[in-house]
Amino acid sequence: MRVTLQSLVLGTVVVGWLLAAPAWPQSDSALPFTSRRALVFLFLPQEPSPPVSGLERVLDQMDTAARNFKTTEASVVWEQYQKVIDEKETEKGTIYFRREGGEIQMAADFAEPDRKYVIYSGGKIQVYQPKIDQVTEYDPGKNRSDVESFLVLGFGGNGHDLLKSYEVKFLGPETVNAVATERLELIPKSVRLKNNIARILLWIDPARGVSVQQQFFEPSGDYRLAKYSEIKINQKLPENAFKLKTTPKTKFLSPQG
Repeated sequence: MRVTLQSLVLGTVVVGWLLAAPAWPQSDSALPFTSRRALVFLFLPQEPSPPVSGLERVLDQMDTAARNFKTTEASVVWEQYQKVIDEKETEKGTIYFRREGGEIQMAADFAEPDRKYVIYSGGKIQVYQPKIDQVTEYDPGKNRSDVESFLVLGFGGNGHDLLKSYEVKFLGPETVNAVATERLELIPKSVRLKNNIARILLWIDPARGVSVQQQFFEPSGDYRLAKYSEIKINQKLPENAFKLKTTPKTKFLSPQG
């Protein structure tokens, strides 16, 4: 059994106290039996505390980041893969997150392949396509909590809150774009969620407690891969980051269902 620093310090303190005490009996037999047992126990090496698991460490880091979260800005590459036609579609731009009141809001400004703006705020998703000058508004309705849970994965959400909706597994370290990360696998607990997303992979930067990469797998085999770089945390965002750059002639659509 390994002797710990704590047991050595404790033993040293007790020895000093014993030597300084003038009234101790001169023979061991004079000590009460319970006192002798107590002394023996004090000198036994103490077991070290169990190490914190990799999963708990990462979740704690995410909790800390969530408590301090105000804003995030990052360059983003979204890659959408469709298995049936075996094709990938890639979009590149800038993404923003901020805590406004009690909610996390998101805005994305895509420059490639076509200009597109996406905003999630107040429980609604707005997608503006300047090429056709049209805004499409989506109301998640009863699925709002699902949308928000995906939104805050690694950006403003508490790590331990993941355990409420997902089976979370620690997959170990992996370097992504020269950043040392810890990889987590999330399996939805609810059948409703699992029908849309079979599993999620998160690459968490433990130094900052945020995602640098996410991958969402659908039951069909399709997936979406999001890569984040040039991440700026708790810095001032552009004034118009959460405003759609529409025109007086912009059409607004609200699909049902």
